Amino acid sequence: MSAKRWMENNSLRRLACIIICLLLLLSGCRAGKTSGTGRDSNDKYRTTYEIFVSSFCDSNGDGIGDLNGIRSKLDYIEDLGFDAIWLTPVHPSATYHKYDVDDYYAIDPTFGTIEDYETLLKECHEKDIRVYMDLVLNHTSDEHAWFKAASDYLHELPSGWEPDTSYCKYYDYYNFSREALEGYTHIEGTEWYYESRFWSEMPELNLSSDAVRSEIRDIMTFWIGKGVDGFRLDAVMSYYTDNRDANTEFLRFLNESAHGMDPDCYIVGEAWTDSDTIASLYTSGIDSLFDFPFASERGLIAKTLNGNCSASEYVEGMVWAEEAYSKANPGYVGAPFYTNHDMNRSASYYPGDSGSVIKMAYAMNLFMTGNAFVYYGEEIGMDGAGRDENRRAPMYWSDDPYDQDMCAGPPGMDEIQMKFPPLADQIKDKRSICNWFRDVIRIRNTYPVIARGVTEKADSLCDYKTAAFFRRSENEDDLLIVMNLGDQPAEKKLPKSGRGFRLAEKLCANDENITYKNGSLTMPAYSIAVFTHK
Repeated sequence: MSAKRWMENNSLRRLACIIICLLLLLSGCRAGKTSGTGRDSNDKYRTTYEIFVSSFCDSNGDGIGDLNGIRSKLDYIEDLGFDAIWLTPVHPSATYHKYDVDDYYAIDPTFGTIEDYETLLKECHEKDIRVYMDLVLNHTSDEHAWFKAASDYLHELPSGWEPDTSYCKYYDYYNFSREALEGYTHIEGTEWYYESRFWSEMPELNLSSDAVRSEIRDIMTFWIGKGVDGFRLDAVMSYYTDNRDANTEFLRFLNESAHGMDPDCYIVGEAWTDSDTIASLYTSGIDSLFDFPFASERGLIAKTLNGNCSASEYVEGMVWAEEAYSKANPGYVGAPFYTNHDMNRSASYYPGDSGSVIKMAYAMNLFMTGNAFVYYGEEIGMDGAGRDENRRAPMYWSDDPYDQDMCAGPPGMDEIQMKFPPLADQIKDKRSICNWFRDVIRIRNTYPVIARGVTEKADSLCDYKTAAFFRRSENEDDLLIVMNLGDQPAEKKLPKSGRGFRLAEKLCANDENITYKNGSLTMPAYSIAVFTHK
């Protein structure tokens, strides 16, 4: 099919879908959105499970994870305590990672059909699990009809002539130049170059174009009308290269557009940068930005557990971030995470660890405020480091070579020897990493102040290996959380400010126990005590 014919058909399809979506929105209905739990279904303070779709669960035996595979594991996700999922890109694309989109209105056929996606949304909403779509706007694939139409036009344009958008509007959709600028790729057979900073096959969109912004609004309207609960925005620091103000303005446009369609739509952006820059981006009004300074083997959580930072610094980092982000955007929702699909798996961060350190790391992540994110497989301590494909290895459901749920993994992935048992074995072990996750998330969900409150450092209890903080809220009972992040026992005397609290929850990474009597707290290595206000 020619690019012109594709665009004509696509325009008709989009027009029909947009009319349906607008009718849904005007009627106050969200397609497929229900909640069977009695909880506020619009709550943005969630615990979110990131799924790299092609590596999660295979439902049809082709070795590729798919939407129906995810559906088959919703009970598992719900049982762990997660109430939101973020799916990496599901749109058609020739690459295994799908971050170069061919068609924003379709589902990649290896993952299923748009009807499969609608069914997944419906079943998630019945369990009060929100679904966030990965929205890639820096670039498209060079196979996208917009770029093919623009490229065809430039091939036909006589040398020296200036392009005219009245003949081809798609010329304005990308950044073209007759000069070989940095980050540009040549269009063979022409005198033209196009911006492609990520990869030659990922042409950058011209996000200043009114026409492109109109397309983006249409795309968001389409998926919100389908029932999508929010969008994860890819690489927001690269919308405009080295231009923080322009990136902030574009985030404001996206945020206002989405919330204008649905005030409950959740927006979280990937800003791989420092805390000061994240704080400045929050002035856009965006709901959330991933808190990268705490993540990966170089982040504050791992540095604390490796002894390169003190436990006090971890607490102070939380306090600083909450104050800075709320000052920039009083309505912000934090987005703490520890690993994702672009990072080495956390099992590689701590050589010699038998699982205790990994457990504490994720408790540190999940006990931060906001909407906490967990990458699939981290709940069982999966391995995967080095090349990107290794970081996106198949979910380790079992070591049965005939397990139909298991995926083949990305092409080019190295053979990975897992350090910890598969899920099938961990479920049976009450001391497993998986069951630790279940306990931590249960506590997070039991005490809403963990996600919604404000952190206050408990100075007299903090030291190099002890992190202690109050989590306070006007609407919920306060908590006092004390973490022993070291490999030796710790004894603490609660200050007068903590005497009005009672020990409510105990988490011990090993087969030991926390004791508390007459204000004296004894904690084994790698343990957490949660006190509630009497």
